[in-house]
Amino acid sequence: MDTTKAPVITIDGPVGSGKSTLGRMLAERLDILYLDTGAMYRAVALAARDRGISAEDDAALGNLCAQVQISFSREGGTQRVFLNNTDVTDQIRLPEVSMLASAVSAQPSVRAAMVARQRACAFAGLVADGRDAGTVIFPHAPFKFYLDASVEVRARRRHKELIEKNIPMEYSALLKDVEQRDHNDTTRLHAPLKPAPDAVILDTSLMTIEEVLAAL
Repeated sequence: MDTTKAPVITIDGPVGSGKSTLGRMLAERLDILYLDTGAMYRAVALAARDRGISAEDDAALGNLCAQVQISFSREGGTQRVFLNNTDVTDQIRLPEVSMLASAVSAQPSVRAAMVARQRACAFAGLVADGRDAGTVIFPHAPFKFYLDASVEVRARRRHKELIEKNIPMEYSALLKDVEQRDHNDTTRLHAPLKPAPDAVILDTSLMTIEEVLAAL
């Protein structure tokens, strides 16, 4: 990649494909912003849950998006996520918040609000990962990647992450959760998960994150 100018790089893919880890590493290597678009939807989902707002109430969710503040900070190589100045990095990764985020992110008002915020971050170049970074948010990005892996591999990766965070969940239940999220993300009406036509597609099932990074 020619990154002599501040680039916009997008990395899309389903849950557990490795896009977040790769996005952080690539942004750190290039010394540019890392934008975790999925974390923004998770933060909205957490706020909706705490306020008792239904994931199907598009109008109420749109109003919520106008009220909440979502910000990021990088601490010791780890990106922290803040909702209204409260660190919610761990909370937004809980399985129930993940499932809620899948439903919340399908609402048009939520996507419109978040996409506007995400595009505003691109003035100095960035690495953005998510479900529609290369298809909707930054369709003209010069560098686009789509990571995938088998559902079993992705569920195992997610299970390992939860264990490391002391979040109990059976692998079989998590596998069903990942399959349901895949279905929700690929069949939703607005901005469904799919590779951009000009994206480089990588199957990471048998690759380490270092091997994926070297392949870019």
